[in-house]
Formats: sequence, C-alpha cells, structure tokens
Amino acid sequence: MAGLLAWLLAAFAAAALGAVASVDAASFYAQLSKPSWAPPAWLFGPVWSVLYALMGFAAWLVWRTPGPTRAALTLFVAQLAANALWSWLFFGWHRGALAAVEVLILLALIVATVVAFWRISRPAALLLVPYLGWVAFASALTWAVWQGNTGLL
Repeated sequence: MAGLLAWLLAAFAAAALGAVASVDAASFYAQLSKPSWAPPAWLFGPVWSVLYALMGFAAWLVWRTPGPTRAALTLFVAQLAANALWSWLFFGWHRGALAAVEVLILLALIVATVVAFWRISRPAALLLVPYLGWVAFASALTWAVWQGNTGLL
C-alpha cells in the first residue's frame, strides 16, 4: 500500500508542479483564440485528475512486478517531468513554440513508457492509453492555439 501511495504522490507531485505554473491559466486561456474543437476550460482539471491517478496506479503495477523495471520507471519519471514542464512553457512563460515542440517530446516519452510498461505489465500499459490519447489531442491543440495566438504565445 505504501508503494501505491508513493507512486500516486509522484504523479500528483508532477501535477502540482505544473499547477504552480498554471495559477492564472483560466484567465490566460480565456484570452486565447481557440479552435472550435477545443474543450471548455473546466474540463481540463477533471480529466487531468483521472489521468494522474491512472499514471500513478500504472507505475505502481510496474514497480511491484518482479524483474527489471528500472528502465521503464525511469521513462515514467522522465515523462512526468516533461508533463510538468509543458505547463511552465505554455502557461507560465507563454512560450507557445517551445510548448508545441516539448509536447511532442512528451508524446514520444509516453509512447516509450507504454512500450516499456507493456513488456512488464500489460494492464499498466493499458492504463496509460487514455493519457497517450489525451496528450496526442493536446499536441494538436497546443499547435492550433499557438498558431492562432502568435502575439500572446
């Protein structure tokens, strides 16, 4: 149980680090020109809360599996760091171009993590699929918002 709590805390620590950069995200996001397919601002918090819980649970499943897990969990921690960095680039520092590039790096790290988790625990890998889908969507949204707001981002 302590291991599960530790991995959930790790995932939500990344969320908290990103949230520090996103303190004014609601007002900033409201100012931006967004594509018609952009979700409403209120949806991001609940979606991310579920995704961070799934991430922490997935990491715990890998961590508790016998055998070599270090490389997979290192990828997991790297994608958590990239996840938190995106919030700083986009919301904290208003660096749209860097956020658009960085979210692609995050996407690649998630794919690598899913592949690594798949080799160890298929349920853990499957728990990351919604996260992968959301970040793929977020990649397109980041690009579209940056392109539509070059003066602000």
